[in-house]
Amino acid sequence: MKRSEINAIMAEAGAFIRSFGFVLPPFANWSPEEMRARRGQIDGIVSGRLGWDITDYGQGRYGELGLFLFTLRNGRLADLKRGGGMCYAEKLLISKRDQLSPMHRHHLKAEDIINRGGATLAIELFGSAPDGSFDGAAGGTVFCDGIARDFSPGEVLMLAPGESVTLMPGDWHAFWGEGGDVLIGEVSTVNDDETDNWFREPIGRFAEIEEDVAPTHLLVSDYRTWL
Repeated sequence: MKRSEINAIMAEAGAFIRSFGFVLPPFANWSPEEMRARRGQIDGIVSGRLGWDITDYGQGRYGELGLFLFTLRNGRLADLKRGGGMCYAEKLLISKRDQLSPMHRHHLKAEDIINRGGATLAIELFGSAPDGSFDGAAGGTVFCDGIARDFSPGEVLMLAPGESVTLMPGDWHAFWGEGGDVLIGEVSTVNDDETDNWFREPIGRFAEIEEDVAPTHLLVSDYRTWL
């Protein structure tokens, strides 16, 4: 992806989020220079990988295959392993109309996916094989706003604004905006995007960036090299 495209997506996403009454935290507005100047104060942001995350999964087709995310808070894997402390994470996502977030599962993370507003959120579901791999013949059970719902393999769950689904580790899922753009909330156990995303197809989690202009704000994937 070109950096100019990422900058434009950030501006558009910020306006879309505000239109539903959500406000991003102050650090969302910091420039790369301000983040560098505050580097001694922001270990929690950097280590938790809080902030902007825009991906085309390395495929160069963001409008068709991509996702906008902003990580608002993220706990510590050490706390999760010992069973106490900050064991949770929260994100805002935007799924554009017919923009696919491809089929994947998580090994550790359980997550509530919530339609916060906009169009319908479509989620395609499969269960796992006994070893956790993708099984096109496997269904399963999820909870939608606390109510158990069985699903057949490949069933598409349609969530209207206000509705949610709880996905457990091993639940294979892909999703997109049906009929328009959707603001999505994600509340989960500790999030690790570097190691806990298992895709059905051999694709990457992060975009490759072409630096055609300076960044307006840094992506979480920029922190290692920019800070």
